[in-house]
Amino acid sequence: MLDNYFSRRSGRSAQSSSALLVAIASFLGLAGFLYPFIFPALAGRSGADAQEQAHASDAPLLFAGLTACCLAATVVGLSQRQWLRGEASKTIALLGALVSLDAALRLVPSFLGASPVFLLIILSGAVFGSSFGFQMGALTLLVSAFLTGGIGPWLPYQMLGAGWVGLTAGWLPALPNRRARLISIALFAAAWGFLFGALLNLWFWPLAAPGGAVGSDTAWFPGLGFRETIDRYTSFYVTTSLAFDAFRALGNALLVLALGGPLLAVLERFKSRFGWEPFETVAPSEAAAG
Repeated sequence: MLDNYFSRRSGRSAQSSSALLVAIASFLGLAGFLYPFIFPALAGRSGADAQEQAHASDAPLLFAGLTACCLAATVVGLSQRQWLRGEASKTIALLGALVSLDAALRLVPSFLGASPVFLLIILSGAVFGSSFGFQMGALTLLVSAFLTGGIGPWLPYQMLGAGWVGLTAGWLPALPNRRARLISIALFAAAWGFLFGALLNLWFWPLAAPGGAVGSDTAWFPGLGFRETIDRYTSFYVTTSLAFDAFRALGNALLVLALGGPLLAVLERFKSRFGWEPFETVAPSEAAAG
């Protein structure tokens, strides 16, 4: 009984530590997204020079911090109980297999913004929880960048965006009705189709909006008020990204409705078979008494 108590306590401690690391990575990412808003005002440089120097310096640091947090969260999130029961190795193997499979899907040509890469990220977060979903999303974009040659200052921001997709998927309720659950996941996937594009635009919009002149209704410049900043970004988003994000949202929802059912069943079955109970030797006298 005492062993079970400490095992449960170890599991809760590991989950808390993993959640803390994910929170740190998210905080770093939020700072990375907001950093371009204040950099030109502080540095007093032109937009193009500011963008180049800002992301040349902050992107590698954000990339290193984000990757380190993901790997640390993977290790720390595995409790002593999981190691003893054989769940830890299975969790790591599953994460690696899903990341590899999903990264390979980035090689499939996207159609006007629609891509199959978000399906497994969302379903993994919904089944295995927020921490697993965050790691699944961030590491998938990391591995796929090496496959597609998409390495650049945008990569850590893409990793964060995909990580937050998996993170928030872990907040979805596990509805007992399978059809209702699929519909809720499909709506969630469609919403993130728009949110992902709106979020990813933020890393470059303040310094690279079309028509960078102050008079443009889509450009950002230091000194804008909050309301005007929102209005200008809305104009920029509608002009440049809304159509592509609509195709991404539609693609996400259709993929969940078409493939989500069997994939959920597979992932949930694997989750239910994570552990194994170790054999316990029983003394002959105890066996006879039993």
